Amino acid sequence: MIINHNMQAINTQRSMSVTSSMQAKSIEKLSSGMRINRAGDDAAGLAISEKMRGQIRGLNQASRNAQDGISLIQTAEGALAETHNILQRMRELSVQATNDTNTDSDRRELQGEVKQLKLEIDRIGNTTEFNTKKLLEGSAAGPREKVDGVVQINNNSSLQISGLKDLQDMFKDIGENQAASSGVKINGAVILVREKLTSGSSNYTASDFAIYDNAGNRLAGTNTTFLNISASGIKLGSSVAAGTAAQSKQISASLSGMKVGETITFVFGKNEDAKKVLSGSMMFQIGANAGQTTFAAINDMRTKSLDLSGVDISTKWGAAVAIERIQQAIEKVSSQRSLLGALQNRLEYTIRNVDTAAENIQASESRIRDVDMAKEMMNYTRLNILQQAANSMLAQANQAPQSVLSLLR
Repeated sequence: MIINHNMQAINTQRSMSVTSSMQAKSIEKLSSGMRINRAGDDAAGLAISEKMRGQIRGLNQASRNAQDGISLIQTAEGALAETHNILQRMRELSVQATNDTNTDSDRRELQGEVKQLKLEIDRIGNTTEFNTKKLLEGSAAGPREKVDGVVQINNNSSLQISGLKDLQDMFKDIGENQAASSGVKINGAVILVREKLTSGSSNYTASDFAIYDNAGNRLAGTNTTFLNISASGIKLGSSVAAGTAAQSKQISASLSGMKVGETITFVFGKNEDAKKVLSGSMMFQIGANAGQTTFAAINDMRTKSLDLSGVDISTKWGAAVAIERIQQAIEKVSSQRSLLGALQNRLEYTIRNVDTAAENIQASESRIRDVDMAKEMMNYTRLNILQQAANSMLAQANQAPQSVLSLLR
């Protein structure tokens, strides 16, 4: 029998400490309603649930994006409805002016109304906007020019010219395998010459090489010309026989004074992110991930685009021509409204689908992260009983050394 180390009390105290820690975690879960309050509770579950949370929030925002898109479409469609009404009135006036019961003076009065109606069409086209974004003046009419390569640039950025794509078009591949073939090295990239090059020019227009801003606009001064294309011992227009091994040659191409391999520095007044060069059409982000988008193109709905600028019903023959032109304009507006209506219906289906997906992922995330209150309450009750039992046993263990005193009497 020993008294320096009361192992019964020590073991009981350790059990009490473990139970107390587990009880504290159980209380935390019950008070927060979350099974995972920190990474230590479930490391894998936390990682999975956080990914799900990102999807849920992204889907919820995508649903709001689609709703905003519907609002934008309704704004444009409402303006086009008024344009339709104006065109119908213009057609009505044109039919009236064609009738010979009208005098020239009458037709001039009718033309005066047509003129004002055309001005109103232009006003609607110029001023219709959603969140300060113009809708009917052609800026959302669709893609402008194709951009193959994009870079990210800031106020002061440098771009290394590593090669020029269209220079490779000078060399034609005429065989799979060649015993002897030469290579033309353009700043580190070797291009095999396997065909006779018999024609060329000292200047190559670089209209396909341009710099665009984030809105897809071509920046001034970028439509340049390649100059001074040459190689040691090989001139443009001379022949390079296929299969003949040639020594290394260096071709230099200057781009408005800048050579391949040098650095061009662009200076802009504001930051531009050219990683995503947008086309002219409007893009709606309707999913939680990149690339889950749809586009809406709204054509220019002003009189010039509708071919109404020259409409003049001050003469009988002018009125007859105006009927055809206005009818074509009505058909254009009808087609645009039909496209917008179809897109609106699509976005409504998109909203329902996205909301359903978000709901299902939310249910999965809840099963991982939320605590089962009934089950956790049972666990807390068990721990509470163990804690009380440990307290009683610790009191008994502390009384055990007292029996040693009876031996000393």
